[in-house]
Amino acid sequence: MTTPFSDLDQFTALPRVDGIAVAPDGSRVFLTVSALDDERTGYRRSVWSVPADGSGTPVRLTRSAKGEGGIAVTRGGDVLFVSGRPDESGADDAAQLWVLPATGGEARPVTALSGGAGGVLATASGSDVVAFTASLLPGAGADADDETSFLASDAALRKRRKERKVAAILHETYPVRYWDHDLGPDETHVLTLDLGELHERDAAERPADGAEAPDYPTHLPRPADLTPAPARTLDHVDGALTPDGSVLLASVAVQEPRGFRSTLVTVDVPTGTRTVVFDEPDVDHEIPRVSHDGRTIAWVRTPRSTPAGAHEQEIWTAPLATDGTVDVAGARRIATDWDRWPAELVFEHGDAALLAVADQDGRAPIFRIPLDGAPVEQLTHDDWAYSGLRVAEATGEVVALRASWQAPLHPVRIAADGSVTVLATPAPLPEVPSTIEDVETTAADGSRVRGWLVLPEGDGPHPLLLWIHGGPLNSWNQWSWRWSPQLAAARGYAVLLPDPALSTGYGLDFINRGWNAWGQAPYTDLMAITDHVVGRSDIDETRTAAMGGSFGGYMANWVAGHTDRFRAIVTHASLWALEQFNGTTDMSQYWQSIFDAEGMRENDPHRFVADITTPMLVIHGDKDYRVPIGEGLRLWSELAEHHAAEDGTMPHRFLYFPDENHWVLKPQHAVVWYETVFAFLAQHVLGEEWERPELLG
Repeated sequence: MTTPFSDLDQFTALPRVDGIAVAPDGSRVFLTVSALDDERTGYRRSVWSVPADGSGTPVRLTRSAKGEGGIAVTRGGDVLFVSGRPDESGADDAAQLWVLPATGGEARPVTALSGGAGGVLATASGSDVVAFTASLLPGAGADADDETSFLASDAALRKRRKERKVAAILHETYPVRYWDHDLGPDETHVLTLDLGELHERDAAERPADGAEAPDYPTHLPRPADLTPAPARTLDHVDGALTPDGSVLLASVAVQEPRGFRSTLVTVDVPTGTRTVVFDEPDVDHEIPRVSHDGRTIAWVRTPRSTPAGAHEQEIWTAPLATDGTVDVAGARRIATDWDRWPAELVFEHGDAALLAVADQDGRAPIFRIPLDGAPVEQLTHDDWAYSGLRVAEATGEVVALRASWQAPLHPVRIAADGSVTVLATPAPLPEVPSTIEDVETTAADGSRVRGWLVLPEGDGPHPLLLWIHGGPLNSWNQWSWRWSPQLAAARGYAVLLPDPALSTGYGLDFINRGWNAWGQAPYTDLMAITDHVVGRSDIDETRTAAMGGSFGGYMANWVAGHTDRFRAIVTHASLWALEQFNGTTDMSQYWQSIFDAEGMRENDPHRFVADITTPMLVIHGDKDYRVPIGEGLRLWSELAEHHAAEDGTMPHRFLYFPDENHWVLKPQHAVVWYETVFAFLAQHVLGEEWERPELLG
């Protein structure tokens, strides 16, 4: 079968859905779709509309060289998005918040911020208030004599830094970076706008030619700052507005000595007055939601993990008064018998229950969680993973994105009985060169260990690739554009995608089997399910390889030091020396809290470098701040120290990306990544001659 997965250039050119919103009346769904740009070095998003009843064809709503993202919908059905497309504000091409009228016509910017707009945090269902994030320099407004001069102050400070070519950042708290970007010098603020003011302003308010420009365009509504003195870690913010837009319920970061904790606050939008609702040591309060009638809030409360184990993620509700006051005494936990971790929460129409998405058994179903304490109901019963849950305000239509290992994200509508209607998509689902099976075995301690087995065409026996997921709190339950087993299947490999101990979707006890002991149950689970799969007649036990990224890279390193059963090992963005990693990663507080000294020492893969006999392909990006480049550099150095010949040659390889992050996202680099991985596997698993990828010289 000839499919796009047989050619890497065709694969990277496949369009992909990555965002969803729904009109208040439930009639239309809005999607963002990423497509390869003309230079084939990046992706550009556009906004599309599709009917929510399953009929019709997709309609493209936006076209710009900069692309659009972060979609949301106002109460009137206008579409909000963020884009760096040029406009008359002259804000240095920084991304601004735009609105596309529901009645048609051209999109127009609604902000002109020097540092640009981040993303829409929340819209109000009964007013024109919208909350969004934006970055402001810490000195902006420091000498302000009115509530609006922070905008002019921020612009002046940015201009001065640019003119003097200053890139330095002065840090006063930890952390200093996050995943793939430096924190600072600016800080994330939450701003609000009343979009109703757009209709009260017209071009006549704009300054005449030659007139002195105001500090902010007069034809735009002036944003208000709800967070005039945020912590730098406000980068982590989530929130919801009450229906009238008068109160923002938000999960915001509070600084700690080596990081932050998430707290629940309310902010009075007209005055900016902040009230702390829940703030507990060693507890995070996240995913805040407000009911459609504005009378109830819901959120997730999670006690911090320790070396003794992870804790449940608790779902709580509390009454909300009309003045925005939360009845703290009335707070109560629901779904007390539900042993899953919700990734998303929304109130269903009528507010009698919450809808949630959570990993479960290699899938991610939608669950219904009654507010009256009744048992949790599983709404969808299929092999799909759902995300992007949205509920239409007026009609209660539920829409979402779903995916599996056989199909990428696409929009669907979910009925109250759990039945699913597939909607039109601007990114047609590609034909895949494989079939998939659910496989499982029993570990030595009696635990059930399962995974997916992707099988190529033909009877086999097929060479096998063991792919180990990252996280480690994760599950192989849906499509990945960066780790696509379909590309391997197109080249004749079977791919095993197991969920070992520490994986989500199997209960807290299953996670804690591997807690503070990454090299124990997770490793033996992987070997047990590999043993089970290679016993099949369609799998060639003599031609196998293991590969993984992030935590999966850690496990690949651990595998390399503990068995010679595999012909090749690929380790991407991998943890190698835990003590070093725990002091240099972007979030040391978390990683040091989940290991004790013995657990860190006993599960450190670098101690076993001398035992490695399997050829390894090491891959790392220099802009990876979660697993810093020092891990890859030290692994490579120690492989050379212990295994290089007199002339320095080794069977190992090191693929280094100076300008990539944890994932290696640029399409041209993704092609090089796969070319190198498949060339390395072909040499060691298939017995072919080493062929250096052309673009690597």
